[in-house]
Amino acid sequence: MTDRTFSGKDRWLLPEGIQEVLPQQAEYLERLRRELLDLFHTWGYELVITPIIEYLESLLIGTSDDLDVQTFKLIDQLTGRLMGVRADMTPQVARIDAHRLKREAPTRLCYMGTVLRTYPDGFARTRSPMQIGAELYGHAGIESDVEVLHLLVETLALTGIKQVHIDLGHVGIFRALAQNAGLDAEQEMTLFNALQRKARPEIEDLLAQANISAGHRHWLIRLVDLNGGEEVLEEARGLFKKAGAPVLAALDNLQRIAALARRRMPSLPLHFDLAELRGYHYQTGVVYAAFAPGHGQEIARGGRYDDIGRVFGRARPATGFSADLITLISLGAAEASSYQVRAILAPCMDGAACQKRSPEDDDIELLNAVRELRAAGERVVYALPGARGDAAEMGCDRVLERRNGQWVVVKLMGAG
Repeated sequence: MTDRTFSGKDRWLLPEGIQEVLPQQAEYLERLRRELLDLFHTWGYELVITPIIEYLESLLIGTSDDLDVQTFKLIDQLTGRLMGVRADMTPQVARIDAHRLKREAPTRLCYMGTVLRTYPDGFARTRSPMQIGAELYGHAGIESDVEVLHLLVETLALTGIKQVHIDLGHVGIFRALAQNAGLDAEQEMTLFNALQRKARPEIEDLLAQANISAGHRHWLIRLVDLNGGEEVLEEARGLFKKAGAPVLAALDNLQRIAALARRRMPSLPLHFDLAELRGYHYQTGVVYAAFAPGHGQEIARGGRYDDIGRVFGRARPATGFSADLITLISLGAAEASSYQVRAILAPCMDGAACQKRSPEDDDIELLNAVRELRAAGERVVYALPGARGDAAEMGCDRVLERRNGQWVVVKLMGAG
């Protein structure tokens, strides 16, 4: 890699996958952030704020090599220890539940903040997603799985993504089949990667080389085909009836979750994919991904990841979801681009310095009028003596004028 010295004309360039947010989109993003946190609050989820940087051992607990590769690393100058910039907030929230809160009752936590990744990822192809998510600790039942899934759907609806469908899977099925087949860790990981690509010829070659029975080979290959509607679960139940209790228990769990989800969200399209293993390295049960029409990549993901807090001193059942707010805004680009916050232009305060006002005008009355408008939620900006540009360029569609001894708001001609 060659070193590059920036010239004066390209100092404005940002690293690939790193974005800045301009005023209009930033206003829209901030509004959504507040509304989402309010939504989480009404569901009983408490906000936590995690550190942007931690010792690497804590950040990578219970996660895969993929996250290790995605984590920026540096040396702590105070201790000499290796540190990482967070690439995923889930391990941090798990630590808070296990080590800091130490509650016996179910704990609902939510978070929102920027994470940093070494490579672009996701629909928005960003290296600095604004990760939002919710986690429920301390309950192992399907009710908590469905609650979190329901909150995910409500989150997407709030951001304007209402036509969504959910892919449901269960890592327990593949994990039990791989274990029963006697695959070693390397074989299991190679097969896992091939399953994610639905690369059937590769899967067949891998299993042909493995020293496993024809029955186990057949079961693992058929995972590629087991995707579709509710009939997939019944087909899988017939196929795996002799695959062992853990496989059948995982299917039962998935079927019960789907049934409860349909009762709570009858219009939500559910799709089943038994090779769906997102988050396999630390997920322990149901896994799901949300998709929007016209977009092949997931826009949110979630599932169950029991015992992630074990290394922090407390193993608790856990289920949660996460998404990138930048991605959700990108999908709602039309709404974001039409989002406008209009302002009121007030005369400058110092009457003597403003050509359009006489010194006799009462600046205190103007100050009070502006204060009342701002208290009512209006954006008010003062004109500045000698400033260039007009009211429209400052985002103002109204002006504050003195008429009949009173300060009144007047709409500008031609303003939308």
